[in-house]
Amino acid sequence: MSDSLIVSRTHWSDPLAVDYLAIALSNLPLKREIAVVCVGTDRSTGDSLGPFIGTALKKHQRARLLDSNIIIYGTLDEPVHALNLDHCIQRIVKMDKSVSTIAIDACLGRPQNIGFISLKRGPLKPGTGVNKKLPLVGDYHIIGVVNVSGFMEHVVLQNTRLSLVVQMADVIASSITMGLGSQYGETALSSPSST
Repeated sequence: MSDSLIVSRTHWSDPLAVDYLAIALSNLPLKREIAVVCVGTDRSTGDSLGPFIGTALKKHQRARLLDSNIIIYGTLDEPVHALNLDHCIQRIVKMDKSVSTIAIDACLGRPQNIGFISLKRGPLKPGTGVNKKLPLVGDYHIIGVVNVSGFMEHVVLQNTRLSLVVQMADVIASSITMGLGSQYGETALSSPSST
């Protein structure tokens, strides 16, 4: 890929996808406090990637695989979307401590790129695939290509296979937990019984 912002790129079905992304995440120059903003809504299959990831990360945190220094925004129960993204960003800005932010969202792309996950430098530009102008968010961002762009994007997102979204979400959530989690989390996720 010629995109100079890409830190790591892999297809969700690659057996080493979680490892590739986890290593890339663990090597980022992040501050101690990390906000993970999972953008999307559960009202659209294709746009539910973020909320699925946020929900999985909260579950990993309750299981003590992720430390409390990682603050998660955007779940299936409390999604971060076009109507409340600005409020979420303001909450992060108002935090007393300096924080690194990783934003996550689904996106549309070329047919040959469906299923690819990219970790990139710089802020996420949410809503660009559906011609929405939303605030930028993140020091880094992760995007997953869930379907094809170019025609009737809202309909395409509504008709995206949930199976693909869930499998991509699992890879991303596992890589975040392995790359940014506690030593216990890394051991638990990399053990043979967790696959």
